[in-house]
Amino acid sequence: MVQTTRDTVTSDDAELRRLIRGHEGERRFPYVDTVGKTSIGIGRNLTDVGLYPDEIAYLFTADLKRCLTDLATFPWFSQMNDVRQRAVCDLRFQLGPDKFRGFHDTLAALARGDYNAASDHLMHSKYAQQVPVRAQMIAGMIATGQDVKLA
Repeated sequence: MVQTTRDTVTSDDAELRRLIRGHEGERRFPYVDTVGKTSIGIGRNLTDVGLYPDEIAYLFTADLKRCLTDLATFPWFSQMNDVRQRAVCDLRFQLGPDKFRGFHDTLAALARGDYNAASDHLMHSKYAQQVPVRAQMIAGMIATGQDVKLA
C-alpha cells in the first residue's frame, strides 16, 4: 500500500484514495470546513498548510499556459515584439479572460498596432487606478516596446 524511502512516501492504493476522497469530498473552490479552516481540493487545509513551493510553481505554470493559449486566439498578439507580448500577458494574467476582454478600446488599439493609444486607454482605466505602478510599467512597455524600469 504505502511505499517509503528515505525521502518519499507514496501511495498508489486506489482504495485508500477512494476512502479519503469519500470522506473529504472534492471542492474546486475554497470553502470553510467543519472546524473553520479554509480548505480546497480534497481536504487541503489552506489555513494551516497552505501551498508548498512545487505546488505554487505547478499552479503558476498551468495558469500561465492558459493565459498564453488564450492570448494566441488574438491574431495581433503574435505580431507584437517580445516586450509587448510580456506586457499584454501580464495584463491578461492579472485580469483574467473576461475582464481582459472588457478593455475594448485598448484591445482595438492593439489590434491596429496603435501602441500609444493602447497605452493611453490603459492608463485611463480603473485598472490604472487600482494598481498604478504596475499599470504605468505595463503601459510603458506597450507604448515603447521596450522594458520599463520604474524607480
